[in-house]
Amino acid sequence: MAISEAEAVIMEVLWGRSPRSAEEILAEVGEQQNWQEGTVKSLLNRLLTKKAVKAERDGRRYLYSPKLTREQYISQESKGLLDRLFEGRVAPLVAHFSEQRKLSKRDIAELRTLLRKLDDDQS
Repeated sequence: MAISEAEAVIMEVLWGRSPRSAEEILAEVGEQQNWQEGTVKSLLNRLLTKKAVKAERDGRRYLYSPKLTREQYISQESKGLLDRLFEGRVAPLVAHFSEQRKLSKRDIAELRTLLRKLDDDQS
């Protein structure tokens, strides 16, 4: 399931707290995104079609909740990035980021810890 950047903004709101109405979502992100109510409702309808969210009737309005977890989203997005740009390989991704941004000592220590753990798991 492909989630656009705009749809991801809606998902972040719902992952933060749900269920939420379209009006509540608009109140949280509408001004910073320069969105109107119609935009939020359109994005919610796209997410409903993709089955990323569910809607429950609450009187005259609907309350929306995520069906797709944040972890599932991160997993599919990172796999897509690896597949599209790095032929599914992690090492070229890390090399690219280390060339583009200086890795902090903390980043390097975390990578070393991760590599040791992966090495231990394979032993």
